[in-house]
Amino acid sequence: MLIVAATPLEIAPFLTKFNTIKRASIDVLISGIGMTATTYSIMRHVHLKRPDLIIQAGVGGCFDKSIALGSVVTVKKETIADQSVIELDKLKTLFDLKLVPQNRFPFKQGWLVNENELLKKVKLKKVKGISVNEITTAKQKVKYYQETFNPVIESMEGAALHYVCLMENIPFLQIRSVSNYIAERNKKNWNMKESITNLNNELIKIIELH
Repeated sequence: MLIVAATPLEIAPFLTKFNTIKRASIDVLISGIGMTATTYSIMRHVHLKRPDLIIQAGVGGCFDKSIALGSVVTVKKETIADQSVIELDKLKTLFDLKLVPQNRFPFKQGWLVNENELLKKVKLKKVKGISVNEITTAKQKVKYYQETFNPVIESMEGAALHYVCLMENIPFLQIRSVSNYIAERNKKNWNMKESITNLNNELIKIIELH
């Protein structure tokens, strides 16, 4: 099993526990922030030591304010939101522009879909996620993303996990805790501490299933 996080902070409680149990069946990878770093880091690890399961754990922004800060979800469908262009006040993806067929593997209707049976075992809300290179702060961009993708979670690494694992045929799971609402830049309103605690509690539960 490979546990992947963009930063050590996001899985610090797990790392403390991991250091006490030292399970030989678990590897930990701090991939770095963003899709480029994450893709490279995961692929390099896969070539060195192919895992049976990859779990990516991290915090993320949320578009749905009915979901409480600190909540933990798992991402069923993921896509790259800012691999796109704005034309006539409408966001168009590479698929809309016919540059890439929307069902070209590993995509299904433009989404990177996790269909692993593990999703059914995990008792977390299944949501749609988008990955971006630029954290979303502008209200107009929020509008474009909501109209086009209707996402719940935004991260900077999720699509990299989905893409690599689907291409390599490796079972995977992406879990995210809600640290903030999208476009909320006042960090006094964020809930990072509880988000990290809850994320790690769920991560440990999932690992204990195995």
